Amino acid sequence: MPIRSALPSPRRGRPRKFGAPSRAVTLTLPENIIDALVHVDRDLSRAVVRVAQPEVRKRPHAAAELSTFGSRAVIVIRPTRTLERQIGVVLVPLSDGRALISFDESMTPARLELKIEDALEDAALTPGDVEILGSIRDLLKEARRSSSVTASGVFAWHPMVFSIWCRSRRYRTMGR
Repeated sequence: MPIRSALPSPRRGRPRKFGAPSRAVTLTLPENIIDALVHVDRDLSRAVVRVAQPEVRKRPHAAAELSTFGSRAVIVIRPTRTLERQIGVVLVPLSDGRALISFDESMTPARLELKIEDALEDAALTPGDVEILGSIRDLLKEARRSSSVTASGVFAWHPMVFSIWCRSRRYRTMGR
């Protein structure tokens, strides 16, 4: 199953407000709703996002996907304790119910890919774990084979969070 994620090209001008693709919309709201939203966040668009976030969490996410910001991307997964137990990584929970993969200095992206490959041979894995581990493996393999990206770990409060760095402005997708 091909895994796709659009990596936005670096752009000039105002920085992005949100980490996901967004667009401008016009809303007509009652004054009391606007007052309530201002209490959530002074920026109305951020307030709407915060209020809607619980609904977004209910939607199913891909087993593993790239979440991008600028020229960097991280692998975001549906959390599974199997990954922590068998691979030896720590999952950093995100507000939408997914998690980042975090590990110490001894784990390299190549070693992570190899450990996931070995874990996938375990016949006791649940179908959900097979899907998650297989998706992570596919993302790592595509990053390793691509001439447009490098896979590396970057420090984040001592544990390392897996990151993919985009070398080329032309690079747009991971996948076929």
